[in-house]
Amino acid sequence: MLKTFVLAASLLMPSLAFAGPFHLFSPDVKPGNKIGDKFVFNGFGCKGENVSPALEWKNAPKDTRSYALTVYDPDAPTGSGWWHWVVVNIPASAAQLPLGAGSVDGQTLPVGAVQVRTDFGTAAWGGPCPPAGDKPHHYIFTLHALKTEKLELPPDATAALAGFMIHANEIGKAQFTARYGR
Repeated sequence: MLKTFVLAASLLMPSLAFAGPFHLFSPDVKPGNKIGDKFVFNGFGCKGENVSPALEWKNAPKDTRSYALTVYDPDAPTGSGWWHWVVVNIPASAAQLPLGAGSVDGQTLPVGAVQVRTDFGTAAWGGPCPPAGDKPHHYIFTLHALKTEKLELPPDATAALAGFMIHANEIGKAQFTARYGR
């Protein structure tokens, strides 16, 4: 009976029957694994290349009008965590961010996408760099599907302000967590 129902559903709604869940993934960073040195911050005693990893996604909610991406470390010893990357106004037609998209110039971001100032003080990717001797930190990569085409943020918006606006407009999210320690 269940097999017949699934077959009937796939014939009536082919795009819904096998779409699967909203999913974010990276060819460069695997969930649960250690983040490679290429992506680690270059400063504060860390000696990485500070390159943002490539990210890809699929099966976004059907009413998605744009995306926002956040990368956050809840383990940072600040009392409020640490924002490593925030990108808003990613067009709904996008399905990936290429390797290095988080450079300061943002030239390989999709047209219209905007990077927001992170806790490093710049609007760009800032890779992992936990204090030496700390337990490995967790880095949560989250792609937010939004119900609006554009978040209206001031040019000097903080990651917290962007986060407020993201959550006010979110209709779905996909995420994975990786780790890094030194």
